[in-house]
Amino acid sequence: MEAELVTLMCGFADTAGAIIRSRFRQAFTMTDKADRSPVTEIDCLVETAIREGVARHRPADGIIGEEFGNERPDAEVVWVVDPIDGTRAFLSGRPTFVCLIGVLFRGEPLLGLIDQPISGERWLGRSGAWATFNGVGIHARSCAGLAGAVLSATTPEQFDPLEWCRFQALARRCRVNVFGGDGYGFGLLASGYQDMIAEADLKFYDFAPIVPIVTGAGGLMTDWAGRTLGRGGDGRVLAAGDARCHAAALAVLNG
Repeated sequence: MEAELVTLMCGFADTAGAIIRSRFRQAFTMTDKADRSPVTEIDCLVETAIREGVARHRPADGIIGEEFGNERPDAEVVWVVDPIDGTRAFLSGRPTFVCLIGVLFRGEPLLGLIDQPISGERWLGRSGAWATFNGVGIHARSCAGLAGAVLSATTPEQFDPLEWCRFQALARRCRVNVFGGDGYGFGLLASGYQDMIAEADLKFYDFAPIVPIVTGAGGLMTDWAGRTLGRGGDGRVLAAGDARCHAAALAVLNG
């Protein structure tokens, strides 16, 4: 079954990528959601295409999507879709957004895909087992402590005042701190180019497709308290390529 699901994921990503490339840096309509985050017509077109693919190939499966909600979310196999993770990057013409597609099996992240269709970069992963970049196996790099770590986050705006203080305490102990990336940054972590990512205010569809890639590359993903990520979490995510670095970061975030 896993092989079938991986094949379908890649096919869905190919379809999504064709839609995105045809409209990237072109005119499109945009609206604001209730939380004032932007959504474009391309987000909706991509998610619709993936939903149609799931309905055609695996009609009994469930879907959790950013734009059109949930269908059978308690099914044995559930697809998780964030059609354009990094909509602000997309609408501003920056090729750092990604399409995220994940598969849950009995409620747990099993398979994940991060696809950047402009640069042609694709990460695939199976939780705790393997991860690839454009078909080649990858592994997160070793990092024994915070003093040598590269830390990233998407934007300071995601943090409330207390979270920002906690993040700054962590950043001050790291070697390098960078902003920007959305889901793209997690692919870079899995490939060994950075060591930690600390985020807040993430939704389930933002991280569920990423967990199999990071853990498949030998890394860890938890919330800021070190707990397993799930649907009922608080949106705070800490990813690290090395367990030692992850433990040190948790100690600072909760110190």
